Amino acid sequence: MERQLENPTTSLNRPLKCPVDHSMLVLDPTGRARDAETAELIARGPATPADILGVQVWAVSDPDLLEELLKDPRIAKNGPQHWPDYERVAAGWPLALWVTARNMSTTDVEHHRRLRRLVSAAFTPRQVAGLADRIEGMTAGLLDAVAAAGADGTPVDLRQELARALPILVIAHLLGLPDELRESFSHYVEGVFDTTLGPEESQANNVALYEVISALVAGKRERPGDDMTSLLIAARDTEGDGGALTEEELLDTVMLVVAAGYETTVNLIDNAIALLLTHPDQLALVREGKAGWDDVVEESLRRESPLAHLPMRYALADIELPGGVTVHQGEAILASYAAAGRHPVRHGDSGAAFDVTRPVKDHLAFGHGPHFCLGAPLARLEARTTLRALFERFPALALAPGAELEPVESLISNGHRTLPVVLARPTGHP
Repeated sequence: MERQLENPTTSLNRPLKCPVDHSMLVLDPTGRARDAETAELIARGPATPADILGVQVWAVSDPDLLEELLKDPRIAKNGPQHWPDYERVAAGWPLALWVTARNMSTTDVEHHRRLRRLVSAAFTPRQVAGLADRIEGMTAGLLDAVAAAGADGTPVDLRQELARALPILVIAHLLGLPDELRESFSHYVEGVFDTTLGPEESQANNVALYEVISALVAGKRERPGDDMTSLLIAARDTEGDGGALTEEELLDTVMLVVAAGYETTVNLIDNAIALLLTHPDQLALVREGKAGWDDVVEESLRRESPLAHLPMRYALADIELPGGVTVHQGEAILASYAAAGRHPVRHGDSGAAFDVTRPVKDHLAFGHGPHFCLGAPLARLEARTTLRALFERFPALALAPGAELEPVESLISNGHRTLPVVLARPTGHP
């Protein structure tokens, strides 16, 4: 679906210097047009002008090109330093936090390495493997609650009761997040991804989120523990001249760990369950041993990237792209992961199909290059554990009769508002 700016309002940033025959694709903030937009992005070529809530960007959908750009030294992440429109956009854009936060997702080489090193110890293969038993126990407890809620045939929302519940339990363990703050964290992080909020609503959500983060940090300063928050505080308060990171970087790094580790994993679990329930032939292949749960996880990540788009990167020089496109110095680039995952460059004409036996499941759902997601192994472990346990415990699991899977209201986050299921098919249904 192509939606052009017929009567465009004034952009928050300068118009792109693109050829006159490149019309602007306005991305739907509700997420309802995602499949059509994904197809349109692919059809328009490797990179195309797009509008996200009044900000003009180059949306890159070709996975080969995207891989090159994600590790190209001519592409930066530091908006304040490299984006001429930074101050104008940051002052009134609902997604301002995506470019103003000071953490490893928005910094370049030197600062990125420093901040990534502080967090990486919690995501080593050994550390992640050590969480396997705990995650299995958490999953079993959540499935007990699901079984109780759906015992009489009542539909159960698996996004709320499982896909949303498990990741926040895991993050709470990693960060030392007390029980009374878990729901607040979940709610306000979801607000960061909600692209239907206006500037004032978005700002209010951000303020509330940082109040919760500040409460966590204050509590850990008084009562440190064996958790990532305490380790970051120790690095801030005790290392070197002024600490290994600033107070702003400390708060923004906690925010990043929660936002990245929560929303992406929620959507991964949600999408994988929905794909299996709507493609029973693929679920049958898993049950017959013709594909494994790792295959389901990777194909779900490819077919339905948990983040459809990720803002923002900036050109440090004029860069010539395929298709006669030039991204000029200072212009912004949007990584369009949903389109990259289905792109025919990697997957031919079958990119939109869900096929757990697909021999090549390459995707960029966790990014690429220096900014590849540290939490990817943990997200995969959570999803694999959840899917195996869910479908073994409830072999007759099905979508609730009449269920409509509506997207979350976001052009960034890719998941469902609810995932209503019944634990056994009603009488008379196949």
